[in-house]
Amino acid sequence: VISGREKGRRGRVARVYGDRRVVVENVNIARKHQKPNPNAGVAGGIIEKEMPLDISNVMVFNPVTQRGDRVGFRRLEDGRKVRYFKSNNEVLDV
Repeated sequence: VISGREKGRRGRVARVYGDRRVVVENVNIARKHQKPNPNAGVAGGIIEKEMPLDISNVMVFNPVTQRGDRVGFRRLEDGRKVRYFKSNNEVLDV
């Protein structure tokens, strides 16, 4: 995560909503007060839930440089389209 309240935190992308929102594991946790619902078998109380972030606030982690990195696209000799890190030209998708 590169900006906002959760800046500097790392996690795996758990879910993508549409084109602009992502849920990152253990990041952007909100506390929600939930009423009990015996018909649905839901207990009441305060639950913690992962909330979506805008995709512009998230970067791919580069293990070589140990930081978030910009990503570009290129075609390989065999015609496949792959992502690569802009800082060191290393290919992500093999």
